Amino acid sequence: MATSTPISHMHMPRMAFPALILANIVLAMGPILVRLTDVGPVASAFWRLTLALPFLFLLATPGLRRARLPVGQWWILAAAGVVFAGDLASWHVGIGHTKVANATLFGNASALALPLWGLLVLRERMTRLQGAALILAGIGAAILMGGSYELSPRNLIGDLFCLLAGVLYTAYLLMIQGSRKKLDSWSVLAVVSLTGAPPLLLTAWMMGEQVMPGHWGPVILLALSSQIIGQGLLTYAINWFSPLILGLSLLTQPVVSALVGWWLFGEILTPIDLAGAVAVAVALVLVRLPARA
Repeated sequence: MATSTPISHMHMPRMAFPALILANIVLAMGPILVRLTDVGPVASAFWRLTLALPFLFLLATPGLRRARLPVGQWWILAAAGVVFAGDLASWHVGIGHTKVANATLFGNASALALPLWGLLVLRERMTRLQGAALILAGIGAAILMGGSYELSPRNLIGDLFCLLAGVLYTAYLLMIQGSRKKLDSWSVLAVVSLTGAPPLLLTAWMMGEQVMPGHWGPVILLALSSQIIGQGLLTYAINWFSPLILGLSLLTQPVVSALVGWWLFGEILTPIDLAGAVAVAVALVLVRLPARA
């Protein structure tokens, strides 16, 4: 796990922050595509990784040939793939048992866990403006997940699976941060996808899920959008930001998912929910102000 802060904002590419936000917008579409697939939830996670592998290794080949990573770091990267597989399996199962917005919010528990890691473990300092942004984002997220408190066993089970996914996703992001400082983003993502796919296939088979798709469109779109574009941009951006900014950026996903769930599935989105979405958006602007100054 990483124990150092990311590279200074003085050396940050101009496209790093837009890439981070775009990554989260694209990843927020994942639950929609999972619902549209005709395979089991864990099987859809398997295809997400497997179908992306040829493209990822094509893009990663130059970086892997130049790679000078210690053996121990390769093992950590391989283990990160297994942890990522656990995250996807838990999240995809949870998606089918709760609202789209809830699934995305709980699946991104990293939004809180990463800033806490930065403060408690890395001993990073937080400015007053960043503190205000974190509080504002927390309020907005709490408003968005208000519907999760319905006394519904179906929602509760889904929320717990998604919360487990969020914990595993936090561990995954921390595990790859060290490798990302020495490898390009495509190399990291290719190795993670390669080691994560077999456990997902085994799990889907043991659960008796339908593995072979009848319609390939949704699983292909899931692989292209979530694994190649979404995770590709996020893995690129992770090297440039502190855990605080990474965590807050993840709250973009439940905002987008809430809007899409309301549009496609008729999931109720009240004016209060919209206020929560606006609070998260404002928090993302606030947390960037010190860097721009």
